[in-house]
Amino acid sequence: MTDSTSKDRLYQDPALAQFYDLNNGWGDAQTFCVGLAQDAKSVLDLGCGTGMLVAAIAPDREAVGADPAAAMLEIARTRPGGDQATWIEADAGALRLEQRFDLIVMTGNAFQTLLSEDAQRAALATIAHHLTPQGRFIFDTRNPEDEDWRTWTPEASLRHLAHPRLGRIDAWNDVARDTATGIVTYQTHYRVAQSGQMFSAASQIAFTARDRLCAMLADAGLRVDHWYGDWLGSPCTEVSASFIPLGGLQ
Repeated sequence: MTDSTSKDRLYQDPALAQFYDLNNGWGDAQTFCVGLAQDAKSVLDLGCGTGMLVAAIAPDREAVGADPAAAMLEIARTRPGGDQATWIEADAGALRLEQRFDLIVMTGNAFQTLLSEDAQRAALATIAHHLTPQGRFIFDTRNPEDEDWRTWTPEASLRHLAHPRLGRIDAWNDVARDTATGIVTYQTHYRVAQSGQMFSAASQIAFTARDRLCAMLADAGLRVDHWYGDWLGSPCTEVSASFIPLGGLQ
């Protein structure tokens, strides 16, 4: 019941992980979660990636980042504030610590790397296991009806990034969807403009309907107090780009 990140070169290969922060800088999700963390003495970030959020909040509270990708955690340890956090290499569904947390977060659509219902249920069980009685959780997953993946084509996704050592990087995606399973496979490509060197990897993500997500949350012993449609706090509707549940233990 592992997530797709544990096998994905985009996260596991240091040559590819070095581009992650260029594509995924500080954004609304991190700002929202920092606000939630103000009242928390302890925070667990499941699927923490390169640890940007954990490192930012670590100086003021107990902060733990867990991720199955060793290459991402290596970056996390070396960023400012990273030495004040605890980093654990583990799948979201398998993690079991002798510790409870006031806040558990899972951002960056990391929930979508859980390709099977078993893996999703295991991750929700991890959240329930590690929450304090008054603790809160929050995570995001894209609305399958929005079909955002249709824009992940080479033409629509082309962007230019600035690498501190390699200079300009041309990045783009390509995508395909399995109609039987609904799983989307997308290719991520990075090309160093100066040398032409290419880095590429294939990734897979799943899209979960809101009613199915509600059922799994309830089965895990979790309640939802608020549903958001984005990280700006907009209400969740049928046409929202994302489903973002905020809640706690039942």
